[in-house]
Amino acid sequence: MTQYDYDLFVIGGGSGGVRAARLAGAMGKRVGLAEEYRMGGTCVIRGCVPKKLFVYASQFSEHFEDAPGYGWSVGETAFDWPTLIAAKDAEITRLEGLYRKGLEGNGVAIHETRAKLVSPHEVLLEATGETVTADQILVAVGGRPNLHDALPGHEYCISSNGAFHLEELPKAVIVEGGGYIAVEFANIFHGLGVDTTLVYRGQKILGGFDEDLRDHLQETMIAKGIKVVCHQILEKVEKRPDGRLDARLSGGEAIAVDQIMLAIGRVPNTENLGMRHAGVELDVRGAIVVDNYSRTSVENIWAVGDVTNRMQLTPVAIHEAMCFLETAFKDNPTVPDYDTVATAVFSQPEIGTVGLTESAAAERYSELEVYRASFRPMHNILAGRDEKMLMKLIVDAQSRIVVGAHVIGPGAGEMAQLLGISLKARCTKDDFDATMAVHPTAAEELVTMYAPTYRVRNGSRVD
Repeated sequence: MTQYDYDLFVIGGGSGGVRAARLAGAMGKRVGLAEEYRMGGTCVIRGCVPKKLFVYASQFSEHFEDAPGYGWSVGETAFDWPTLIAAKDAEITRLEGLYRKGLEGNGVAIHETRAKLVSPHEVLLEATGETVTADQILVAVGGRPNLHDALPGHEYCISSNGAFHLEELPKAVIVEGGGYIAVEFANIFHGLGVDTTLVYRGQKILGGFDEDLRDHLQETMIAKGIKVVCHQILEKVEKRPDGRLDARLSGGEAIAVDQIMLAIGRVPNTENLGMRHAGVELDVRGAIVVDNYSRTSVENIWAVGDVTNRMQLTPVAIHEAMCFLETAFKDNPTVPDYDTVATAVFSQPEIGTVGLTESAAAERYSELEVYRASFRPMHNILAGRDEKMLMKLIVDAQSRIVVGAHVIGPGAGEMAQLLGISLKARCTKDDFDATMAVHPTAAEELVTMYAPTYRVRNGSRVD
């Protein structure tokens, strides 16, 4: 029997890789992990966590505006960008320390280096030139922002990575893209007082989300003062002598700003990792091709997370890692479950969604009942804020099972987590109706919409 240095070697110290390494170590396996930058990956270091901290910071401008309606006199306010950056950095360092502590506590050997495959069982550690061997190899290197190399002047632009490390808060910014990263950062910049323009090639933002959510959010963003330019792209970026940027749009308009952030998608981090050299198949976008169990085209090499371009969410990567452990080390082949995954967009107002959109449900079911409520949440009334909340339940008329739930408004992300349990359990609309409301809350609307707003039969709306 061949003797290897490790039972498992993990390339990548993000959420999926760390979870797999830590728990494999807890099982008594000999585990090594290589990470070239910082432990925690996209989510902890340059994604969800710092972004959510920025979201919180950007919400205070509206809190200050709303305070007088509740009797509070708010004096002159000022925002200090370096203070936020320093606090964010301190929190990221704390979280990274926890990740490291968890790995070390379970006997995982951490290699602070870039690593790449040499053969199906060999990994080169570039910092030292050492080659280590492993029985099983897990690739969990995630993805990175698309820097749009074809755009003239792209070198003057930043990605979401760069947005977390700006030395100064820009006075004016363009965000290109219409996905959740672009939308979230447009709202963050606007909330911090930045003149913000969102440029998107599509008809409206957030493709793939329910149409009512897309319409509601885009209209609300425009009402707040964010300039949303659809059906256009950036064609050229030039840098002025004073350091500002001139952006030329496809419609002919020229806009001068301090920063341009590109949020036009992400690409898998498989370049120069020896994937093809080791026989690992990649798709046309460079993502690692895996089977239902996260196994690559090489029997002992596996991949989880964004590098596989399946469902790019942190909890999904962790779930895939758990399933990998069951399959590879516990003799319990387990397929990741991607059905009914709840998610949130931390826009302002935020979105919480789980299950099928109305259009997707209409393709699957012959008749739907759609329950829809739009109202001003209680917080906005005394504040004099006109911004409304939207809730929507989509029900298969035949089985009465709730197959989609969509919320936009305060606390929507928190609601989506709990709605995810209900939809995962295949609760019916009758179950929702039989549930006592919590009053006064916005969430009570989810259990008090007793009559359908309209029906959809064979893909057509029936009022």
